[in-house]
Amino acid sequence: MPDTDAGAPDVDAGLEALLAHLRDTRGFDFTGYKRSSLSRRVARRMQEVGITDHGEYIDHLEMHAAEFTALFNTILINVTAFFRDPDSWDHLRKEILPGLLATKRPGEQLRVWSAGCASGEEAYTLAIVLAELLGPEEFRARVKIYATDVDEEALGHARQAVYDEQQVRNVPDEWRERYFERVGPRYQFRPDLRRSVIFGRNDLVQDAPISRIDLLVCRNTLMYLTAETQSRILGRFHFALGSTGVLFLGKAEMLLSHGALFVPLDLRRRVFTKVARVLPAGPVAPVGFAPPSVAGDPITGRTYEEMLLSGPVAQIVVTVDGTVSLVNRAAEALLGVSVQDRGRPFRDLELSYRPVELRRYIEQAQAERRTVTLDDVRLSRRDGDTVTLETAVSPLYDPDGAVLGATVTFHDVTAARQLQDDLRRAHLQLETAYEELQSTNEELETTNEELQSTVEELETTNEELQSTNEELETMNEELHSTNDELQSINDELQDRTAQLDEANGFLESVLGGLRSGVVVLGRDLTVREWNRQAQELWGLRREEVVGQHFLTLDIGLPLDLLQPMIREALSARAGSQELGVAAVNRRGRTIGVRVLSSPLGGPTDPTPGIVLMMEQDGAQADAADGPDQAS
Repeated sequence: MPDTDAGAPDVDAGLEALLAHLRDTRGFDFTGYKRSSLSRRVARRMQEVGITDHGEYIDHLEMHAAEFTALFNTILINVTAFFRDPDSWDHLRKEILPGLLATKRPGEQLRVWSAGCASGEEAYTLAIVLAELLGPEEFRARVKIYATDVDEEALGHARQAVYDEQQVRNVPDEWRERYFERVGPRYQFRPDLRRSVIFGRNDLVQDAPISRIDLLVCRNTLMYLTAETQSRILGRFHFALGSTGVLFLGKAEMLLSHGALFVPLDLRRRVFTKVARVLPAGPVAPVGFAPPSVAGDPITGRTYEEMLLSGPVAQIVVTVDGTVSLVNRAAEALLGVSVQDRGRPFRDLELSYRPVELRRYIEQAQAERRTVTLDDVRLSRRDGDTVTLETAVSPLYDPDGAVLGATVTFHDVTAARQLQDDLRRAHLQLETAYEELQSTNEELETTNEELQSTVEELETTNEELQSTNEELETMNEELHSTNDELQSINDELQDRTAQLDEANGFLESVLGGLRSGVVVLGRDLTVREWNRQAQELWGLRREEVVGQHFLTLDIGLPLDLLQPMIREALSARAGSQELGVAAVNRRGRTIGVRVLSSPLGGPTDPTPGIVLMMEQDGAQADAADGPDQAS
């Protein structure tokens, strides 16, 4: 569907596919909206989600249900406010509404429709104005305000009737105190008056209008729609309004091309009243078929017949029995019939069924005794031209009322229809140009409000950034202090590490310098230390035994004999103990070993472990070493 607000641009197939998807899957028909602004807003939303192709965006909508709400809110910019355009509202309150109320009987209900109410500010503005004119009690008894919109989210906000201080800034202080209740930092519209405002969803493009309306307010909504859609909606508005109803539009809407439906009461403030449609009068009086009373005179009779034959409008006469009685010369030239067809049954003529079935309309005219009119009948002539005819079938009857037949008249309205089409195109071009001006004006206003909102958001963001910057500076100072503390701790840790390394080195040199094998056990009897002499005795390296349970080591010591001594040492019930045992060294020779156990820690401290010192008995060592020396 081309965009009528910008000449005739190429159809964006991707955008049309998206609109069809929204209509078929969600029930929202945006095809009547102007393509220029619609394309801009859809592109803005697609850019926000990082998608450039309409097909990909349709897939994104199907996978992310919440995206539809975001797109819907982007398409419908709900720009509204209390007492928007104060001069227009003041004129409505002082000049229009008093006259409208004067047409009502005392106590008669007043029905108001706020179409495209968005978040409800205009609906509650209407309630305030009418409550001022009627008084709260009479307002509650007489007024019903129907507020509708297609956006459910906006309607939900409107039903709450709660607004912040920025939103009610246009309400005069006196009225704000009278019609709003303070709820914390926000304002709530009076609940007793709120019950007279009824919110509901209504799509102006698709849904039926509310009827018997006295005041219809639809401000700056039509400007977003194409000319064709505007015409349909204005037709519904015309139906919705009562005979004295008033239409109140926004300052960007003029209705210059809809003078047949509405006339301005105040064009500058966009207040219009309904034009009553004039219904056709009663049936056209039939014309008798008989000639005048002087028809007996042969000259007058011939004159009368010549008058019928020479008429400028194509005409044929069919008698009540279906016989062709008269064919004039204009009918011969236009319709291809002939004077020779007089006396023939009308049903035998091609004209009876082409270009339209005339026989049933003749029967209808005779039965109902009224003229039946057929508009825009297309007739293809033998010369190849197509003419547009307006056909009228009128019954003929005598003075006594008996039906004589019917006359069928064909008016060639080709030139008139062409002029109407040219005029319609000129009006459409004028309306399109005006709509572009309206759209530009409203978009500028919307952009200004968006920029104002953006400036306020930027100011708030700037304050938040300043606060964040101060917090970061404080955190930076704390981090510097923490870093200094960590540096001190690190220096101290390095000193302690150096001391520990020195102690470990000293301990290793001590353990390495002992002639005895030294084993240090923890309380769980796992090996903590294993010196070089222990390795020489039992043949196991330090890496193989550290962390292993001592009693499970496979060495030549009889560990089951050492276990009681080890348990005693761990219980701290005894001091150092010594035990001599026979063992097998790493060479597989039997040797005598003296094992000395000492608990770790002081006498009052829990014993963290024990130290086992294992030394080969000297005499046995000499005996053991003898054969090696002899050999």
